[in-house]
Amino acid sequence: MSAIPDIDIPHAGHRPVLLEQAVSGLLPRAGGRYLDGTFGGGGHTRALLEASAPDGIVLALDADPEAVARAGALRREPGVGDRLIPVHANFADLAGVARERGMAPLDGILLDLGVSSFQLDRPERGFAFRYEGPLDMRFDTLSGSPASELVNTLPERELADLVWRYGEEPGSRRIARAIVQERERAPIETTTRLAEIVWRAVGGRRGRDTHPATRTFQALRIATNRELAALEAALAGAVDVLAPGGRLAVIAFHSLEDRIVKRFIERESATCVCPLEIPVCVCGHRPRLRKVTRRAVRADEAEMTANPRARSAVLRIAERLTEEAWPLDAGGTG
Repeated sequence: MSAIPDIDIPHAGHRPVLLEQAVSGLLPRAGGRYLDGTFGGGGHTRALLEASAPDGIVLALDADPEAVARAGALRREPGVGDRLIPVHANFADLAGVARERGMAPLDGILLDLGVSSFQLDRPERGFAFRYEGPLDMRFDTLSGSPASELVNTLPERELADLVWRYGEEPGSRRIARAIVQERERAPIETTTRLAEIVWRAVGGRRGRDTHPATRTFQALRIATNRELAALEAALAGAVDVLAPGGRLAVIAFHSLEDRIVKRFIERESATCVCPLEIPVCVCGHRPRLRKVTRRAVRADEAEMTANPRARSAVLRIAERLTEEAWPLDAGGTG
C-alpha cells in the first residue's frame, strides 16, 4: 500500500452535517464497534468515540490519503489511541476491511457521502471552480485517473450522457459540444477553464440559483470516483457485517445517492420483492433490515443557517434484523 502523508490539519474548520441525528441514531454505547466509512474532517468519528467511551472502537475509512493522515493525528489525542483504527480504503470495501481488522460484526456503520471542506477548499484537488486548479477530483490521489482524462478523451455523445446521468443537467448536449470544440484547440486542464466553457455553453446564470457548472462538476466527480457503484457495494457489505440490532446511517447530498439508499433499504426491509403482476410470492426473499427513519431526516433551520451544505443533506437509518425477527408472513403474496 502507498505511503500516507504525515500531515496534521485541525478539524475545527470542518462542520459535519446532521451530526447529532446521525450519531444518536446509531445508538452508540460503551464497548461498541463502529465504522465511519468516510472520515473526512473527523467530526462524526470524534462524536462516535465520545459516545462509545471509554472502550468503544471506531474503524475509520477514507479513500483520501490526507483524511487518513488526519485520523492518525486524532489517535494522538487523550482518550483515543487504539480506540480509533484509521484505514486507507474506499468504503466500497468496508465489509472486507472490517473482517480483516477483526471488527465484524459491527454495532453501527455511518456513511457520509458528501465531499469534505478539506477537499473543496484545496485548489490543487480540483473539486471546486472558485479557485483555479488542476482538473483532478480524485478522492484517492494515489490511484486512478483525474477528471481531465474524461473531459479530454470521451466522445461527445458519451460526455453528454455522463453529464446528464450523473449531473441531471438539462444542457448536457450543449455543454458536451462546447467541451469537444474547446479541447480541439487545447486540452482542458484547469477547473476555471472548464467552468468558463460551461458558463458560455448554457448562457451564463440566467436565473439559476447556483453556478451553471455545478452539475457538470458533480457529474465528473461521480464518474471519476465511481461513486454510485461504490455506494451500492458499501450498502451490500454493510448489511453483511452488521450485528443483529446493529444500525446503518447514511447521509446523502443529492437525489442520485439518496435514491440508491432509499431503494436499498426498502428492498432489504420488504417481505417480498416479486413483480406486482405475480399474485403469489415465489421469491423467497427474507427482510434483513428494519426502517428506523420512515422519512428522510433533514437539517433544521438553525443548522442550515450555520452550515449551508446541510440544506441538501438527507439522513436515512435502518437496523439489522435477526432471523427470529423475520415476519411470519414473509412468504405471503406480493
